[in-house]
Amino acid sequence: MAAARLNGDVLPEPDARAAAALADDLSAAGYASAAVRAAWGDDADDAIARGLHRPALRALGERRDPLAVLARLFVLGVPQPAPDVAGAVPTAGLDGLVQLGLVADAAAAGDPAGGGGRSIRPLVLIRPQSFADAGGEVEWWIASDLDEAALGGSLPVEHVLGVGGASRTLAGIQLPTPTVSVLDMGTGCGIQALRARRHAETVLATDISERALRFTRLNALLNGVTDIVTARGTLFEPARDEAFDRIVSNPPFVITPRRDGVPEYEYRDGGMVGDALVEAVIAGVGARLKPGGVAQLLGNWESRGDVDGLDRVRGWVARSPVPLDAWVIARENLDPIAYAELWIRDGGTVPSDPAFAGLMDAWLDDFATRDVTEVGFGYVLLRRPVDGTVSLSRYEAVWQSLGDEAIGGHLAAALAAHDRATALDDAGIAASVLKAAPDVTEARHQLPGAEDPTVIELRQGGGFARTLSVDPALAGLVGACDGDLPVGVLIDAIAQLLEVDAVELRADLLPRVRELLFTGFLVFA
Repeated sequence: MAAARLNGDVLPEPDARAAAALADDLSAAGYASAAVRAAWGDDADDAIARGLHRPALRALGERRDPLAVLARLFVLGVPQPAPDVAGAVPTAGLDGLVQLGLVADAAAAGDPAGGGGRSIRPLVLIRPQSFADAGGEVEWWIASDLDEAALGGSLPVEHVLGVGGASRTLAGIQLPTPTVSVLDMGTGCGIQALRARRHAETVLATDISERALRFTRLNALLNGVTDIVTARGTLFEPARDEAFDRIVSNPPFVITPRRDGVPEYEYRDGGMVGDALVEAVIAGVGARLKPGGVAQLLGNWESRGDVDGLDRVRGWVARSPVPLDAWVIARENLDPIAYAELWIRDGGTVPSDPAFAGLMDAWLDDFATRDVTEVGFGYVLLRRPVDGTVSLSRYEAVWQSLGDEAIGGHLAAALAAHDRATALDDAGIAASVLKAAPDVTEARHQLPGAEDPTVIELRQGGGFARTLSVDPALAGLVGACDGDLPVGVLIDAIAQLLEVDAVELRADLLPRVRELLFTGFLVFA
């Protein structure tokens, strides 16, 4: 297998023993996310995410303990004295780090760091990542290529990204329910494959980049996972004819002008025009899902002229050769200028750079050819119905800020509630005993001196943190759902209290009860 190179640096096939030895050293040093954050403080840690490393370096000062040395070397990408690095990794040793392709002798590269003594420069970053799911607290080490701050300039096009905001979002929205087989398409550094392995028996991780696959294999070994299978290729090609119970993908969905002089970063650019990459994934995913299987992906989609982006996604799903349930959630819309600036900066080119203006022109010219007015970002959940009958078609915008990184449980609960409610006719819903979810609160607003409220709101503390304006009848029903009496009995009592027709009130409230079950305001008792 050919070596995976970046700017002349070789990332070799990871050795299991060397990776295990390094993992022992990282653990012994207490190299964990909370400890590293505490070492330089919350403000400095937040600054690192913005590419500012100086505050963290100042906070570490002259510390030469293993945690400080490893943090400088593998979080900030700063060369360190060879004796300090050797002392921080006594099990793996410097030779082990070199064998894994993680470091090189700075002197060999003409690097003056180290005050005249031998200095070790990092070739990659290895950053601790922590999260919690239904299985408990987890701490991982995730290796990736050096970022702009460590490189001191723009990124190479073959750059393998670490765990960024989009990666954390997809990891957090993965359904945390047991499954058998998972395809992680466009795995990058492997974070989605590792997360999927928490719930799946088998995981196949694919990518067009051999360097990315080596990072995936390295990260699996560093974290004691030995059974993630990797395969190289484009989109569904490496999976051949295999079907999966679950597919996750953070595909290279960034809309990039197809023009000379515009960098085509492997980690974000799928090589297609506009949002065609996301359209292609949606078109092909149904055939790769087993009946009942679920696909989850992130994506961008364009609004063109007076056609909204979510409506265009709706059309892609409708044209799928395999019927698909769909739940598509827009989380952000950007105008063309803001979108172009975001991704030009992402590649390390800032407005003061002479190349910035040309790149901005390229993006805006490209958008103009398709009359793009906005670019949406969000997540797509698709499911292949067991019997081929579509029962879920939901396209919505959720703009409020919320914890995307822990929303997977809510998505799973919504699907389960939808399936249970869909199997019931209105009489079945009326006969169901429900409870208000424990995170639901009610707020009433009324004018001073008024006897009755002018606005009643139901507010959700978890999930998508929705706020619903409701009428007194629905507010009374939710308040009365305590797991004791059936919904129909409660509606009849409310009709009598409000002096309205019970049959008409049922017809009004039962569809809204279905919606409240899906969105998580109500749950089956």
